[in-house]
Amino acid sequence: MKFEVSSNLKISPEDVDGLLTMKGVNRELSPIIRMTAPSEWSSKPIFEWPTGKVLFSSSILLFGILPIDRHTFFFQSIDRQRGFAEASSSLTNKLWHHRREIDRSEASCRVTDTVEFQCRLPLLAYVLGPVYRFIFKHRHQVLRSFYGGSAS
Repeated sequence: MKFEVSSNLKISPEDVDGLLTMKGVNRELSPIIRMTAPSEWSSKPIFEWPTGKVLFSSSILLFGILPIDRHTFFFQSIDRQRGFAEASSSLTNKLWHHRREIDRSEASCRVTDTVEFQCRLPLLAYVLGPVYRFIFKHRHQVLRSFYGGSAS
């Protein structure tokens, strides 16, 4: 399954870096989900993470407390100016492709998240698809409330 969510944000080019940190990811996911990360990764901006190798596994915590999945991070590409392409997996999903594209202008940017996933149990995709879409719509709602902007 595949879906896409986009937002036009009123954000300066200097502030875009905040979109590429674990702190930023967890701010977007809160209060529904929180992702754990070892301190060496949580304190480092995503654009400084290496590509082409498994980095670490993250616990996915419902409401920041209840473990519901284990996500293994693998980035294909990371570009500080334009976003990233992640090709990870989890206990639930044998395939998790998440691409975040950032198109900058002088005083704003368009952020587009494209997610494609394949559940280990194929029928589970029909349950999780709407859940994942909801979570990413929530993420963009948080981004718009934090930075200002509109859905696109």
